[in-house]
Amino acid sequence: MDLHSGLPYWIIRNSLWDYFHPLEKDLSTDVVIVGSGITGALMAHELCHAGIKCCIVDKRSIATGSSAASTALLQYEIDVPLCRMAKIIGEENAATAYHACLQSISDIKRVLEETGVNAGFEQLPSLFYASSAADNKLLEQEHEIRQKHKLPVNLLEKKKIKEEYKVKTPGNALINEASAQMDAYRAATGLLAYHIKESGLKVFTHTSIKECIETSDGCIMTTDRGHKIKCGYVIIATGFEAGQFLPQKIMDLTSTYALVSHPVASEHLWPTHCLIWETADPYLYIRTTDKNRIIVGGEDEKFSDPQRRDSLLRKKTRILERKVRKLFPDLPFETEMVWCGTFSTTKDGLPFIGNWPDKERMFFDLGYGGNGITFSMIGAQIICRQLQGMKDERSGIFGYERIEKYW
Repeated sequence: MDLHSGLPYWIIRNSLWDYFHPLEKDLSTDVVIVGSGITGALMAHELCHAGIKCCIVDKRSIATGSSAASTALLQYEIDVPLCRMAKIIGEENAATAYHACLQSISDIKRVLEETGVNAGFEQLPSLFYASSAADNKLLEQEHEIRQKHKLPVNLLEKKKIKEEYKVKTPGNALINEASAQMDAYRAATGLLAYHIKESGLKVFTHTSIKECIETSDGCIMTTDRGHKIKCGYVIIATGFEAGQFLPQKIMDLTSTYALVSHPVASEHLWPTHCLIWETADPYLYIRTTDKNRIIVGGEDEKFSDPQRRDSLLRKKTRILERKVRKLFPDLPFETEMVWCGTFSTTKDGLPFIGNWPDKERMFFDLGYGGNGITFSMIGAQIICRQLQGMKDERSGIFGYERIEKYW
């Protein structure tokens, strides 16, 4: 199915990378990464940095799947609040997951700086507001448990939010100074271009994998053109499209909607340009761009049918516009382009990273949920270490062992 439709802002903001390089013969390598989006790009960076020979295979042009439609809010906050996640996977595990996401934001910044990739990375505060006065209690509980585990957070009352951020929220809010935003498309293409040049990374586009057979010493993959790829390991970094490689369903498909405004004069924007999201489910999320545009997303629906998803685009756009104007009554907001896409979520809000129990040679780096990019950074680190025979304390929290327990 189409991963997105409409007019994703990042494809317009950046020049589409005119890269066409299908695999035209049999190939042998150490590791094959399936997927050239931000997850595959971060994975390739970690492997190349560790000196592990690898290549990337993608059925599309580079990073034109979900990464092109990502709104790319980078937060340590996970879709499932810490106070609720603690009841699902245990408080210490939940706190470790939150701290891992916090660290990953700094790690993404470091990767971009090391490679000289300008992906519009910008560190900003994040404002998480109560969608109703009734949700103030949730924020109080969340504030308490985050403070307990030394996560950056402050609690703001409704009146203070209006005074300091010009946002007319229904309730109180949590604020932290440890979030960021970026351009996921530019990050993915920039990292791959860097390693193609500096590390000799091979990237094969417009090459679909039709079969993957695990052997005692590796994997044999067959492409849509009948070519064979022999490798020691395979890493699946294709989001919900990883389903063809998984023996059972482990995620739910969700369709989301987004729009971007005309440029807005700086004096009309809220102070600090903080990221904004809410406690409601589904939640509204808002960010700005480096050109003073406003990106708004939300109105998620639990379905994957692309025709049904696309048919609601106009209706969902109007709803999102109304919500923004309610939060910012004085903001001169006009929509310029809109799009919608499909992504995956899990019951505990966490990704799946590592080996499937009976697939020793196949790894999955599946950053499901609203924290897909921070999860992707974590996944790249965990899998790279596992390939080097190293342990990572985070692997059990994000691993597949929890399927039978929670599913």
